[in-house]
Amino acid sequence: MSIKENIQTLKDELNSEEKLFESALRTERFVKKYQKPLMGSVISLLLIVGGAIGYQAYDNARVESSNAALNTLLAHPIDKNALNTLENKNAKLYELYTLSKAIRESDIKSLELLQKSQSPEIADMATYETAVLKAEYSALENYTKKQGGMYQDMALLETAVMLIQKGDTKSAQNQLASIKEDSVIYPTAQMLSHFGVKQ
Repeated sequence: MSIKENIQTLKDELNSEEKLFESALRTERFVKKYQKPLMGSVISLLLIVGGAIGYQAYDNARVESSNAALNTLLAHPIDKNALNTLENKNAKLYELYTLSKAIRESDIKSLELLQKSQSPEIADMATYETAVLKAEYSALENYTKKQGGMYQDMALLETAVMLIQKGDTKSAQNQLASIKEDSVIYPTAQMLSHFGVKQ
């Protein structure tokens, strides 16, 4: 290699080192200038991640505790501690357990309380079951007109049976005709219409 090439290589190396040194100085100035906001951001990020991990651990423990309480209640329904744990740790699961127990035991008072549930599904089921247990035609009729009721077709079938028992076959036919063809109750309604309703 010639001296000229060596000098050029040396200049290139010095230029690259100079650029590296310049970028290191810029970075150092940037860090010094924004040291507090950078530290605040890092600390905030650590707190957010730590909080998320802590909440996840708390939520997992809550779910495990409520599931254990539910399993205890299924084995021993009179266990007050398990019932209190379930109520405090998971209100929705508590309401679902209470609904299941009230339906099983035909407990109208509990069902009436559950009609005010924050969960629309539980309130809907409790409303239907209360009307069925009380055998109230007007309550079932109102339920059939309710927007989005889960058991509307069942309520229509129930009201049709009540009307048949009263001898009002024309109204019973109208109720059975209201059940849609895509409903799982439709075949039963058709059989009842053909064999149960005599005109």
